[in-house]
Amino acid sequence: MGRSQEKVGAPGALIQKTHTQSTEQGRQPRRSTPTRGKAPEFKNKQGRRGGATGGLQTSDSQPDSQPWGAAKQGRERGKRRIHPLGASKGTCAQPVWFSRRAMGPGQLRGGHLLRWLGLKVCRKSTLVFALLWFGSWVFLNGLVFVHRTIISDFCTDDKSKRILQRVCEEYREGILTGDLCEDLCVNAQVEYKRCLYYENGKKVIEAHWRGTPVVLKSKQENFSSYESIGLLEYQDPVEELSPLDVVFYATLEIRNSLGLEVALNASLPPIWAQRLRDRIRPYTRAELTSLWSLLQQEEYIFLRVLQDLSQHVAKVLGSCGHFYAVEYLSAGHAWDQNIFSLEGMSAGPWLAKDMVHRIALSFMDMAWRFDNEFLHRLHLCDIKPENFAIRKDLTVVAIDVDMAFFEPKMQEILEQNCTNDDDCNFFDCISKCNTKTNKCSSKRKNSNLQVICEKIFRTWFSPTLLGAKAGLPIQVDLQRAVQECAETPGGEDEERAQAVQKRLLDLLTRLLQQGTSTEREDAYGEGVAVHPDSTPNV
Repeated sequence: MGRSQEKVGAPGALIQKTHTQSTEQGRQPRRSTPTRGKAPEFKNKQGRRGGATGGLQTSDSQPDSQPWGAAKQGRERGKRRIHPLGASKGTCAQPVWFSRRAMGPGQLRGGHLLRWLGLKVCRKSTLVFALLWFGSWVFLNGLVFVHRTIISDFCTDDKSKRILQRVCEEYREGILTGDLCEDLCVNAQVEYKRCLYYENGKKVIEAHWRGTPVVLKSKQENFSSYESIGLLEYQDPVEELSPLDVVFYATLEIRNSLGLEVALNASLPPIWAQRLRDRIRPYTRAELTSLWSLLQQEEYIFLRVLQDLSQHVAKVLGSCGHFYAVEYLSAGHAWDQNIFSLEGMSAGPWLAKDMVHRIALSFMDMAWRFDNEFLHRLHLCDIKPENFAIRKDLTVVAIDVDMAFFEPKMQEILEQNCTNDDDCNFFDCISKCNTKTNKCSSKRKNSNLQVICEKIFRTWFSPTLLGAKAGLPIQVDLQRAVQECAETPGGEDEERAQAVQKRLLDLLTRLLQQGTSTEREDAYGEGVAVHPDSTPNV
């Protein structure tokens, strides 16, 4: 025959070649059948021997004598580089020698294993890369979060001084103004003391203004962080704005901030609006932008509005741009058994134990007034010792009212979707879930006094702190009254809550009168004068 004939048999069989072709090449004809018990061998150019399954060991001089697939592989080796795992470099393809045609029956299992291992290594590499990428993303976002929440809010004196210096620079440029700016930036009548705290962008700094301790506050660090007043974009020049226009826009902003849908009347002080109306000369752009930045701070509006109506809120003393100054009062601390530091308090003849009773009566007075003195009930949703302070006359003052809301806005906050009662808790203000409508009730379940009894009075009048006096009949009655006050939902059962409040008020008043009588007897015996009116008006 003129052509070589190849016959592909079962795996492991030999290639049959004609006698004529073998003679023309000057070689002995090969056996057409394998020797019993021994696999046929081929000899390559270097003299190496290989069995029928050695498909990668080919003879360069005899291309027709190569096993199945080896000739094709030999031609492709020059075109591409074979990866050690059998795939092209950079890919996860199946290795060439893993083909079924290149393997005998006993090697199929091993081929599947190698192919499985190669794919598994590739999948693991991809998984490791994905996990590394995801871990890096989480780590970087964690660093950004820590920087924004912890590092950027880390309270330092250097940063606080730079903030105030920036305020003075903007004052000199005519960007902002206020009745505090001249003393802060020109006359040096404001003395920096220390940084109190930074929290979620809010800056709180202690200073002395003309010898009086004050606290400087701002919701944002920079003046440019506040939205500009929209009417300035349409009114130019500013002199066209009359004082009545300013009062109108300020009233709208206050109503929107406080969540009031009615006109400002008995709930809001007319004195503040009167001050704006009495203005003769037009407002400058710096005055309007400074006023607008203050009106965007809910706490400033609450304090400014309520300070003429209630003695239980801190007084605003002045402002410069977006910073406003309030009276400095020592805040309470949860770790102090008396909550407030009673040193230096001019409380007349009362000792520390009687001061606690008087402060408790002031707490009750504040709760009653916030419920009844305004057109809408005022809800305190963050009641803790750090948010209250006392004046020298032991009057309790709310110094942080970021979480204080009038009734209309409180209803709007509470009325939300729910599946159970836990979904209806907004800090210390809670309501009940209607499982039929999956809506929280807009009416608050507990009350300000109930939370005060739970978080403050329980600590004061616990048997641990009372010591030996805890077993006295009046002290036992007081502990029971405090417990009942903490467990009575004032928002649901108002009649019972009022009865509990009256009982608690009577017990505290009796304890205060007993302490005063004892101290009067001791004072008379020692010749010490005592103020005749020592009972608080609650």
